Amino acid sequence: MGGFDVGARLKQLRLRAALSQRELAKRAGVTNSTISLIEQNSVSPSVSSLKKILDAMPVSISEFFAGEQTSQEQVFYRASELTEIGDGQLSWRLVGARRPNRSMSIIYERYPPGADTGADMLEHDGEEGGVVVAGTIELTVDGEARLLTAGDAYYFDSRLPHRFRNVSDSECVIVSANNPPSFSDGSGERHHH
Repeated sequence: MGGFDVGARLKQLRLRAALSQRELAKRAGVTNSTISLIEQNSVSPSVSSLKKILDAMPVSISEFFAGEQTSQEQVFYRASELTEIGDGQLSWRLVGARRPNRSMSIIYERYPPGADTGADMLEHDGEEGGVVVAGTIELTVDGEARLLTAGDAYYFDSRLPHRFRNVSDSECVIVSANNPPSFSDGSGERHHH
């Protein structure tokens, strides 16, 4: 785990949930000694047993491994602290990827010339909006296409089929928000658009 202290983290979360080792073990359906051994780092839990224990609190796996960052909610983010969730061609950098109970995604999007979210239109639950900060983007929503330039904006129901395409010869930058957040900590699922 690259030096991640599983035992100390489990103990911290168990105490935060005000559970004894015995009570947590009972809820998770594992033996008392299992919790005690994991907290002493005498044994490394398998992913499935760790998940069972975390579900009993309940704490998500990503919150568990995000460590201290989740107990003190970060307010300010340097550019270097945004989480890249793009596909290598276009860049989508997510604000507050590890924030617990995040109820929206704010994304700094960069489309190089020719970048395209794809002909197979995207559709997902929720709604999204954004403002073009630089350059030009061709946005198609439910069969209607518009060219948007710096200062222009959009807002639509994400269940409508949509596509973003940079048809110009300079980079396009957009800052967008969508809700509900369709992905957490860069977990590799395909993106919001």
